[in-house]
Amino acid sequence: MTTHTPHTPPETATRAEYCVVACAEAWRGDGEVLASPMGLVPALGARLAKRTFAPELLLTDGEATLVGLDGRPEGWLPYRRHLTMVTGGRRHVMMGASQIDRYGNQNISCIGDWNRPARQLLGVRGAPVNTLNHPVSYWVPRHSTRVFVERVDMICGVGYDHAVGPYHRLPRVVTDLAVLDFATPGHRMRLVSVHPGVTVAKVRAATGFALAVDGPDEEVPVTRAPSAAELRLIREVLDPAGLREREVKPR
Repeated sequence: MTTHTPHTPPETATRAEYCVVACAEAWRGDGEVLASPMGLVPALGARLAKRTFAPELLLTDGEATLVGLDGRPEGWLPYRRHLTMVTGGRRHVMMGASQIDRYGNQNISCIGDWNRPARQLLGVRGAPVNTLNHPVSYWVPRHSTRVFVERVDMICGVGYDHAVGPYHRLPRVVTDLAVLDFATPGHRMRLVSVHPGVTVAKVRAATGFALAVDGPDEEVPVTRAPSAAELRLIREVLDPAGLREREVKPR
């Protein structure tokens, strides 16, 4: 089997910073929607997107307030208005996933049989409503066969093989190894790009099912590098404490 030759990343960008940019790209072209990132790296990505190519994005404090680039309140988001945005496709969440399968079914509830689980997790929460009513992307800080499974133990977020409704869309999955999407005829998960220093073979080995790949392994592109301006924003404005490096650890 042909293997992908690792690319040498620019000395100025870390893996975590590639992940921030990859998360930001999830909101490209969305227009004036509510960006709801869950987790540090997705939050940095959403804020980076608004500061650069997606100024029309709406940011929230996660509760009931719309906030500006500096975090100051810009408007009130009452629950009824929030629900209107949720059910009308005007929100794009980036969630986590304890398990995810080839069609994008996501599990954050339990590991093992539902009647007697080996581990209890967050619970279903709003995942079904999110995935059926507006775009949902995923952030996985550690890509492994424990997360990328043949079949999830419980469906919380709804994948393409169970989807109904006009607003269901899963734009992308970002991990510490790669960027993936579902832009295939059967909506199977596809490898879009690998982060610098990562091989296609490594991504395959960390995935519990066969990934769709366009063309030979050696032609899989490298994830877009942060520009000098984006690096400055990440390091000096968005995350000067460098907390992103704790979430994306060397492997």
